Amino acid sequence: MPMRGPRVTLEQWRTLQAVVDHGGYAQAAEALHKSQSSISYTVAKLQEQLGMELLHIEGRKAVLTPSGKALLERSRHLIDHAIEIEQVASSMEQGWEAQVGLGVDVIFPKSILIKAFKQFYPESKGCKLLLREEVLSGAVEVLLQKKVDISITPWVPPGLLGERLMTIDFIAVAHPDHPLHKLGRKVTSNDLSQHLHVVIKDSGEKQNRDSGWLGSDLRWTVTNLESARQLVLEGLGFSWIAVHEACEYIQKGQLLPIDLDEDYQKLGSLYLVYANKAIAGPATQLLAECIKQCTIEHMASQPSVEQLKNVINASGA
Repeated sequence: MPMRGPRVTLEQWRTLQAVVDHGGYAQAAEALHKSQSSISYTVAKLQEQLGMELLHIEGRKAVLTPSGKALLERSRHLIDHAIEIEQVASSMEQGWEAQVGLGVDVIFPKSILIKAFKQFYPESKGCKLLLREEVLSGAVEVLLQKKVDISITPWVPPGLLGERLMTIDFIAVAHPDHPLHKLGRKVTSNDLSQHLHVVIKDSGEKQNRDSGWLGSDLRWTVTNLESARQLVLEGLGFSWIAVHEACEYIQKGQLLPIDLDEDYQKLGSLYLVYANKAIAGPATQLLAECIKQCTIEHMASQPSVEQLKNVINASGA
């Protein structure tokens, strides 16, 4: 059985809205540049097709019935959606993408990402956003597989060019009551190997890499950053956490830096990489620029890594 189309047109709903918004048939006719008889006929036909009265005249003003009021509000959403569809079609005709895919390594600060999204959204022209949060090689893999248009990755894959966004420092931490803090001396790699190490599993399928120090088989592997953080906060093992995140928990007294006998500090960079910059559309380029600009602003307003370490050391003393 063929699908039945709507009996009422968008133009009929638009006419009803004009009558209500402008206060009467004559005013609506003037606003829409139509004859008053045409407006009256359109509204009458609309009511006939729906089988109900939508408005009546009180004095010289058109007033909605309760049913008319409810349906009018729904019709406004209908018109808005129709206009949005036309705008998206127009943008696509001009080369504007219908969707942008973004891959992001989970260590990239969420505050920067949210700020970039807030800048992108008002200018996105209805473009959809697909965000894939990945770990280690996962952000590279989704890029190479063309599942995303741009990706924030810990390294640049061969054959592609990347722009470095920022450097991330990591620090080994554990709950204040963890045995590693009770040794009364510097913590050695042998000490670490005797305690549970929480690591994050690489989300990539082809180049799996665990994060953190891998000097012990005594480790639990989780699939996301939040799980790793919660386990460590509850005293279940130690882990390496990005300095910008660790600082907050150390200042609150929820974690302490592990006093290592050697500099086991991890350091990594994050890059913004296009799947194919030569064919990247305007929405993809806009999102990339928003991310770069927000990262620059964030870095300018943040204390240096050394300053963060000093805060951490002072808090952990």
